Amino acid sequence: MSHIPLPFLSFAADILADTNRGLSGNEVVKTFNAYAVEYNINIPHATYPFEAPNKRTALLENLKCFPPSLQFKIIRELCDHRTFLLKQYDDLKSLKVKLVSQFAHLAPKDEFSKLNETLIEETRHWLDSFPNALDLYLQAIHKYKHGIFSRNLLDDLRLSLELLLKSVFKNDKSLENQLGNVGNFVSEAGGSKEFSNMFSKLIDYYAKYQNTYIKHDDAVVEEEIEFVFEISSSFMRHIIRLHAKSPSL
Repeated sequence: MSHIPLPFLSFAADILADTNRGLSGNEVVKTFNAYAVEYNINIPHATYPFEAPNKRTALLENLKCFPPSLQFKIIRELCDHRTFLLKQYDDLKSLKVKLVSQFAHLAPKDEFSKLNETLIEETRHWLDSFPNALDLYLQAIHKYKHGIFSRNLLDDLRLSLELLLKSVFKNDKSLENQLGNVGNFVSEAGGSKEFSNMFSKLIDYYAKYQNTYIKHDDAVVEEEIEFVFEISSSFMRHIIRLHAKSPSL
């Protein structure tokens, strides 16, 4: 699909300009004026108060003036607006996941990370209940997107996974010492013997890789970081899903 359908744009506007949790009318105008100036696009609601029934309508009508790639960019950036930084707003997180899942192909080519953006956004969403692990994961994302391909990025990912396992298993063991717990956890959650063995073995190799390369900053390979980032995300997402399914394990 080469465009974002109107129902999705309306859905996004309802969330971004929600009466109680969304952008204010002034923020809608200020933000869209900045985009309008940057991309030389006329918008119908450039002053506040605006001639619209409500701020959701104003946001939608402004958004419709931009081409699909910029609609994607604007919605994605508004999801990270400072207004939402200290708010628990599940609808907003869901919006960002849906946006990336369905319309990632519309992202401006010079801005879209080579990482699997859908996987990354879903992992961020699943990590919400594990703030310590999430904080390190977000640091790793920031470093990757700014081209900081260093051992610190790898260490952030390793520590994020380690903190997640400590929280799930309620212990203080290092990643290397969680392998038995991981295998038992996957098995008790309904995983096959073969999958449980594979999962714990993969984490074993992952830990060994990390322990080798975080000590040698100049040996880090960008293509490998992309893979390690995504496998770290897959590990965490699967563990959290199993934990949510069987929290008593």
